[in-house]
Amino acid sequence: MPRNLKITLVILIVAVVIGLTSLKSLRRRIERVKEIPKTEEEVRHELLAPHVSTSSDVKTAAEIYWASGPDQLAPVQTELPLSANPVDRAKQVISALIAQPPTPEQRTLPENATLLGFYILPDGTAIADFSDALSSETPSGILSESLAVNSIVETLENNVPGLKRLKILIHGQEVDTLAGHVDLTGFFDLVPPAAPAPASTPPVQGAANKAPASAPATPSPGRHR
Repeated sequence: MPRNLKITLVILIVAVVIGLTSLKSLRRRIERVKEIPKTEEEVRHELLAPHVSTSSDVKTAAEIYWASGPDQLAPVQTELPLSANPVDRAKQVISALIAQPPTPEQRTLPENATLLGFYILPDGTAIADFSDALSSETPSGILSESLAVNSIVETLENNVPGLKRLKILIHGQEVDTLAGHVDLTGFFDLVPPAAPAPASTPPVQGAANKAPASAPATPSPGRHR
């Protein structure tokens, strides 16, 4: 047998052996994956909204706004690894808002909803692009739609500094309403939490000169969007 043919046969045999070994290893991996059950929701989120992880992530007590009744929200402190980058940070808190409600009753956004993209313009305008499910699977009604939008707004403004206002898109398009009631053609103001006022120094009460009593505080008007 010619020497070149022998070398070729040896190479082919080695290649076949390597291929069979790799195939066995791949088969074992597939079997191990099959042994770990995953819910349909977990699989869907892995495919559509992969976990956002960055090198600057730090465990932080985030305030995520879920429902606390049919018409109101309440912050829930949740330990999350959050990025220093505002775009990634926004994606992380919105993903938590969708995927991690403490109970089904506290959910504000459809479980099938996915944040497709998030952008921040130089003027502080945030643009959140959601999948069609946000619109098609949010129950139609002023209360349910307001709860959904406000949970996004409150979660962003309390966890992502520097944002001024929010525009919500559905699959890259501007739509008139979320599900027939809440207007999405405009913007939603993002008002950051107010810093605590510094403690005032009490006036010195002299024997002869007494400081006048301060006037009662006037309640501030409520927020309007």
